[in-house]
Amino acid sequence: MAESVAQRGEAFALDSHEGPAVRGFLHRPPNGGEDGWVVTHGAGGNCGSGLLVSLAVAFAEAGVCVLRCDLPFRQARRQGPPSPAGAAKDREGLRAAVTALRGVAPGRVFLGGHSYGGRQATMLAAEDRGAADGLVLLSYPLHPPQAPGKKRTEHFPQLQIPALFIHGTNDPFGTPEEMEEAVKLIPAATRLVFVERAGHSLVAGKASRAAEVSAKFLAEFESFFTNR
Repeated sequence: MAESVAQRGEAFALDSHEGPAVRGFLHRPPNGGEDGWVVTHGAGGNCGSGLLVSLAVAFAEAGVCVLRCDLPFRQARRQGPPSPAGAAKDREGLRAAVTALRGVAPGRVFLGGHSYGGRQATMLAAEDRGAADGLVLLSYPLHPPQAPGKKRTEHFPQLQIPALFIHGTNDPFGTPEEMEEAVKLIPAATRLVFVERAGHSLVAGKASRAAEVSAKFLAEFESFFTNR
């Protein structure tokens, strides 16, 4: 059975002479809504991952307009990891996506993503307090697997907006204990939510698991950001 527009979202493309292009899919709330969320992918994926699609559908049905987008490095090539030299451009791509979504969603706009995408979102927010109204992050890559001494938290003390994290208890990029210590470095309000027995993907390709994680994260999002 073919996917409906509600499931796949509307194809979204915006070119700019001043910065990176925005490419992705827009999920509009069927009954209207004011808030928005820009969500992007990890180093090995794209915005079409099953988890991001499931999250976008769940959030849109709850009244949040979602733009799931490809980072500039993924727009440039269909496969392969990002280059450290291109990280700043990826952050500018996220800035452009937030600007684009503000033209659609008149309320708060949140920013985040899975793994690498979430890390770049936090770095952008640390550089620019006004880049977004809150962070919504999946499987933050706290350190490379097998290298717990290489923490990616140097910018955490500069984060001044609320941040919601969801993390698998079996994620090799950070144990629950390591994540709990890391979020203490953030001076803004935070919430850390664990998915039991989940790894870095959170869902391991299971559609039912994606729906379960999406429902859990949506409930935490609504609880954490209400009146904040």
